[in-house]
Amino acid sequence: MGTRNIGQRLQEWRKRRGLTQRELAALAGVSLSLVRKLEQGEREDARLETLRKFASALNISTSALIEISDPMASPSTGTATGRWESVRRALHGLETDEIAEPPTSDGVARSLASAMPLFAGDRYSQLATALPPMLRDAAALGREGRVVRARLLHHTGWLLTQTRQFELADLALRRALDDASDRLDAAATINTLAWLLIRQGRLSEAIGLAAEWADEVEPRMSRATVAELSTWGWLLVRLSAAAVRDNRPGEAEDAIRLARAAAVAMGGEYSPAGDFLRAFGPLTVAMKRTENAMVEDKPDQVLAMAQRIPVGDLRPTSNNRNRHLLDVAKARVQLRQHAEAFELLQGIRHEAPQWTTNQRYARDIFGQIVARRRTLTPDMREFADFIQLPV
Repeated sequence: MGTRNIGQRLQEWRKRRGLTQRELAALAGVSLSLVRKLEQGEREDARLETLRKFASALNISTSALIEISDPMASPSTGTATGRWESVRRALHGLETDEIAEPPTSDGVARSLASAMPLFAGDRYSQLATALPPMLRDAAALGREGRVVRARLLHHTGWLLTQTRQFELADLALRRALDDASDRLDAAATINTLAWLLIRQGRLSEAIGLAAEWADEVEPRMSRATVAELSTWGWLLVRLSAAAVRDNRPGEAEDAIRLARAAAVAMGGEYSPAGDFLRAFGPLTVAMKRTENAMVEDKPDQVLAMAQRIPVGDLRPTSNNRNRHLLDVAKARVQLRQHAEAFELLQGIRHEAPQWTTNQRYARDIFGQIVARRRTLTPDMREFADFIQLPV
């Protein structure tokens, strides 16, 4: 992720702790050259997981190393160009196509329902074409279209977060929140907004937002509906994910434990018809717990936990499933099981090619495989071309 003044802050905290650059590198498990390049300003970029390693070594929160002067700005925001330009124009009300007849709530709802398989299947190219007219029609509905418009904007915000169009994602999600028809709809949108904040490195904000809303929607376990438990559980998952990245392992574990309690109370995986964003249950929590273990650099634990997760029971293109498999691939790379890691990457690519090309995590994992091999197989060279990694 991009950061501002990361080298300066790193140097300040290192000196406060009385550490040399070499000592910090050893404690964080990174190269001495990386520490030097960051502090000297030769490199202004560091992944969030790398910042967490520094924070752990310095016994501070990751947020203490990240400075974003404008909370609405992010160095990794990305600009809506090419594929997403029409979506940007639609969100800003710049689409000027003539409307043959006034849109209706039922019509927009039917269009959104027909597009749901595209969202669930990570069909980005088709969504880039389908979304602008839907967004235009939804905006023209007025108050009577609040429910369908909120749902469309929520899924649009999720998609834009997934594809790193962070500024547009924030706009879509906050508009969805304005149109939310009830507390659970609002909380589901907050869940995605918290994920956006995590991807931007705004960890303290994500923790505060997820904790506030988890308290707001916490159900009475004895009479809670599966929808209430799912909504509450997801907010706790986001809280845990932000906390573990912010080097707050105790808070992360407390939140994921509560999320598991919600999932167990549900009695199984919950998959509401037509809204995969609210799918939740014990398998979801197990995968997110594994993700936390990978963030904490515990590859052995990741593989042990993964053996108990029947990923075959989940949709092949499920983002939670594929994100989990990337964690497993990362663990195998760290344990020098490169062939097994590459096989996992190939499988993810086969099931979700457009999703894979948008994952910097996948590119980083494959880059580590490449760096540890003298020669590449033809399949690896072809994968490098696919993922746009120079070799």
